[in-house]
Amino acid sequence: MFHKLFKFLSKFFLFCLLTLTTQIGGIIYLIIQLIIKNDTQKYLFKKVVLFIMIYSFATFLLIPYLAPMFGREKIQDTTQIQAHSFLTKLFNRNYVNPKLHITLKEIANSLKSYNPEIKLVYLDANFPFIDGFPLAPHLSHKDGKKIDVSFVYQDKNQIVTNQKLSNSGYGVFEQPLDQKYNQSLICKEKGYWQYNFTRYFTFGKINKHLFFSEKATKKLLLAIINQKQVHKIFIEPHLKNRLHLQSSKIRFHGCQAVRHDDHIHFQIN
Repeated sequence: MFHKLFKFLSKFFLFCLLTLTTQIGGIIYLIIQLIIKNDTQKYLFKKVVLFIMIYSFATFLLIPYLAPMFGREKIQDTTQIQAHSFLTKLFNRNYVNPKLHITLKEIANSLKSYNPEIKLVYLDANFPFIDGFPLAPHLSHKDGKKIDVSFVYQDKNQIVTNQKLSNSGYGVFEQPLDQKYNQSLICKEKGYWQYNFTRYFTFGKINKHLFFSEKATKKLLLAIINQKQVHKIFIEPHLKNRLHLQSSKIRFHGCQAVRHDDHIHFQIN
């Protein structure tokens, strides 16, 4: 009895995990369970292989054609726009609505005019299907109108680069220069334990020789601000002050979210 319960709970957990991280993985997992029975020879190996085959086909060949029916489209990587991690594309987190897609291209073109070497590097966007379906662990990436993009960094010679500080693009924070106002500490003191939680999701820190580029990141933020469709941008208050940005589009996201001095979140109307 205990063995059957454990087996059921394990499968349920795996279904939930695949659904929350990829949207389609849980459904494909259920299909595999129906196709291959446990009394089949080498059933576990066959299930894994078949899952990889069906999931890859769906993710890279099928979903890009189905997503427009739900008002989403796949972000096209170009010479000026790219995903920071292949996992973003593998996990179907690279979908936006058509208006946001156009906005991304406009921002990338603006960056190109400033420095042709700088790319617009995006992190998590949205899943391909169903408004209201959450993109864990984000609170609001569920309607095709939101996206996270990376800061711009430079080396010790102040040469900008498209490299980042972590494998995920998240979790390496640009700390406040003025410790008199530390929003992270304020939120923590109010009991919002999750505010620094993304530090555990770097998936490895890299390029430790790089530094936050104030000038290039400000250019990126101005390019975002200047887009009429963009109505809300989240970065930490200390960065808004540090970069001398006055736009009312830049808001504080609240302590209930996670800190935003490792990336930029913006959304359109």
